[in-house]
Amino acid sequence: MVKQLLPIIALLASCAFLLAGGGLHGILLPIRGQLEGFSAFQIGWIGTGWAVGFTLGCILVPRLVRRVGHIRTFSTLAALLSTVMLLNAMMVSAPAWVVLRAIAGLCFSGSYMIMESWLNERMTNENRGAIFSIYMLVSQVAMMGGQYLIIFADPQQNTLFMMGAILYALAVVPTAMSKAQSPAPLTQVNLDLMALFRNSPVAAVGSILSGIISSTWGNFGPVFGQQSGMSSAGIATLMATAMVGAVIFQYPLGRLSDKIDRRYAMAIAGTIGAVSGFALSRFTGDAIGSTGFFVWIVLYGGVIYSIYSLNVAHANDMGNAEEFVKIASGLLILYGIGTMIGPLMAAQMMAIFGNNALFLTTTLAHLAYASYAFYRSLRRAQAEDQVNFQSVPMARTQTPETYNLDPRSDAENYADRSED
Repeated sequence: MVKQLLPIIALLASCAFLLAGGGLHGILLPIRGQLEGFSAFQIGWIGTGWAVGFTLGCILVPRLVRRVGHIRTFSTLAALLSTVMLLNAMMVSAPAWVVLRAIAGLCFSGSYMIMESWLNERMTNENRGAIFSIYMLVSQVAMMGGQYLIIFADPQQNTLFMMGAILYALAVVPTAMSKAQSPAPLTQVNLDLMALFRNSPVAAVGSILSGIISSTWGNFGPVFGQQSGMSSAGIATLMATAMVGAVIFQYPLGRLSDKIDRRYAMAIAGTIGAVSGFALSRFTGDAIGSTGFFVWIVLYGGVIYSIYSLNVAHANDMGNAEEFVKIASGLLILYGIGTMIGPLMAAQMMAIFGNNALFLTTTLAHLAYASYAFYRSLRRAQAEDQVNFQSVPMARTQTPETYNLDPRSDAENYADRSED
């Protein structure tokens, strides 16, 4: 394994720096915005700006790479990310942050796509599964580590913005110094949303709902912690605990979905998310931050960050193995649409019902997810052969290139769809 990792250590290091910067960036803006008196709608628009930029980056950056090359594009995007982080500190206003967050989203997805393309060049069919698992681990640990950087300085000061800018700048160093060959052209997203819906209605609709759920939590989880009186360390722990839940529950949910009709597993996951979200909405005062509260957060996060993988798996069940990257990339765009809707939907709910409406928003979306999955199980027969479930990184960090790394992208390896 050590020999397999040596050629990609530089690329994994770039990934770690980028995700750490992204983790800090994502948790810092809602907290600082709350401290500056931004309304829930303003914070929601900032989250939507990120989603718009990230989704556009998946579509536009491959064209830019074809014009100027991988290295120049990556260096430009990393420099822009550092600049945006510093401008967030210099221009503390909601409208400016919406624009800056959109630029950051585009740069982040583009940088990530280029790194993943480089990483894919260093993989073989024999080591793809092992390296993909290590890549997932690095991504999750770096994201959580970046969130915990919030404890090292006062969010009302500019130090954390400088730290984030440094991390984004450092992301370009390992990749620039790598001897890896220039990657193949980036995956170009071909949009055919009606074909996606015909292939798997529950995966298409489920991807939009998954985006609503995860963006609601990602953007307003820190706000909930801030308004509930949590410290910076408490807020970082709140967000990290949800991610730990994903690590714990994604594989068991996936294996369950291999044993039964995948849509039943999706309905079960949606129900768990609805129950845990409703339970969390009942916590008030000192009960927030208790052991019982965090136990529910583990269960809650375990579903939030797992259901998108079920969507991808079910869509792949209904399609051809050779179309995996195309189908999954299209679902990612639908997920992006959901992430644009989620923050605005949550802002409206929180403005009417208060802080705990964060969990009520995701409860409604989870109920819709579970109900539609069960409804579709009554309308269409189960796939004759289900592809074995494969965990994937958190959807909010995925790009079309992520699916080129996924072992399922090798159609030959997955042509024999066993039922173990």
